[in-house]
Amino acid sequence: NYTGDVLNFGRAVERFKSERANARKPPPHIAMVVVDDDVGVVNPNDDAEGGVGRRGLAGTVLVYKIAGAMAVMGGTLDKVKELAEYTVKHTFTIGCALNAASVPGIGMPRSLEDNEMEIGMGIHNEPGFETKTIEPARVLVPSLVRHIVDSLPFKKVSGGKTGRVVLLVNNLGATSNIEMGLVTKLATEATRDAGFDPVRIFSGTYMTGLAMPGISITLTLVPDGEIEGARFLTLVDQPAFCSGWTNHTHVEDAGCTDEAAQGPATHVMPARDAQWESVISTAYHSVVSAEPEVTHLDQVMGDGDCGQVLLSGATAIFEASSSAQLPLNDPPAALARISSLVEDAMGGTSGIIYCLFLDGLAQQLHHVDSSALTPRVWGKTMLGALETLYQYTTARPGHRTLIDALEPFARTLESTGSLTEALEAAIKGADDTKHMLPKRGRAVYVQQKENLADAGAVGLISVLKGIVSALQ
Repeated sequence: NYTGDVLNFGRAVERFKSERANARKPPPHIAMVVVDDDVGVVNPNDDAEGGVGRRGLAGTVLVYKIAGAMAVMGGTLDKVKELAEYTVKHTFTIGCALNAASVPGIGMPRSLEDNEMEIGMGIHNEPGFETKTIEPARVLVPSLVRHIVDSLPFKKVSGGKTGRVVLLVNNLGATSNIEMGLVTKLATEATRDAGFDPVRIFSGTYMTGLAMPGISITLTLVPDGEIEGARFLTLVDQPAFCSGWTNHTHVEDAGCTDEAAQGPATHVMPARDAQWESVISTAYHSVVSAEPEVTHLDQVMGDGDCGQVLLSGATAIFEASSSAQLPLNDPPAALARISSLVEDAMGGTSGIIYCLFLDGLAQQLHHVDSSALTPRVWGKTMLGALETLYQYTTARPGHRTLIDALEPFARTLESTGSLTEALEAAIKGADDTKHMLPKRGRAVYVQQKENLADAGAVGLISVLKGIVSALQ
């Protein structure tokens, strides 16, 4: 619904009629539908006799899609028109942008400041209804969804009731994929928070303002009736093969029928245990003391974050233990929970190696009575956990990684039952990395420095020292 568009499409209709008449053919069966889904700029001066009306935005694409699907499935022109008009009436869009779009051969018609954004900007660079300081996406996106559902056009059609909707998140031309992913996530959550169920979600570049750095959000109300709603969604789901449409496959969740494939319960009851808490506290403070050395080693041979990453993981575990959030009376559950904390707190390769090892260790402990957890048994379960880890990494002893400290500790503990001897073996393994050629990790690409141990192995030693110190 732009004046120029309406006039030119109207002229196309009349020209077609004229050409048919000049060819002495019967009058054509033809109709025109105008899309006016914009709720960002609503003209208060429009009245019952008409007016400028609301602009057409990305909702136009949904109208094309649904009407086209009806036509492909054999609908008459009247049916197609009726469905298109329903979709227009029940579709609502708002857009925002960080700047206007540059027009080829002309340039920027106007510009926002670097710290500004405009709400309601049109795809032809028309001004929106508000220019404001840039907000975080977590604030902006919910406010856009709320603007739609609180708008008079939306309330008039919905009658204040909630229901199912089709959600379309549209790239106005110059928004990155990672930003689109974030906006889509937040828009989905905000739609649900507003009481609506987004039964279909589309995200992509559907209607642009050339290369405008912005997005628009569209909500289309699905018919209330079960049969009518199912028919409508069938048209939405009908594949379309054109460059302007990205198909999104929708598959109903059939649920899980295989009990063996079901995940475990994620809720466990926290419980305190003095020995576990002592081990965690001592290991944490050992990591704190070792962090500068680990960081230095990684700065020389890696990307410099190994010490901080390890400290982040140790801190997360220590804080959870200190606030009694861990099920310390249940070793497998405690290790599984610690693995989850490590996953959230530690990035990089070392983080996921710790996670896989802890996951494997938790699985091994499920087969052991907690009263039978002697040092030798712990060593055996650690070796089993290493086998789990080895399924996903080719790192082995001698490759200059933390495995060079972990494997000797587990093997020695299993064979001798002595924590002291196991720690000595781990320290020797870490020290031996000074003379190893890197075969895994970023250190492979860096020239070997004499007498510098692997940062990951040294970091693990700080953990093991804390554990052994607490248990002796």
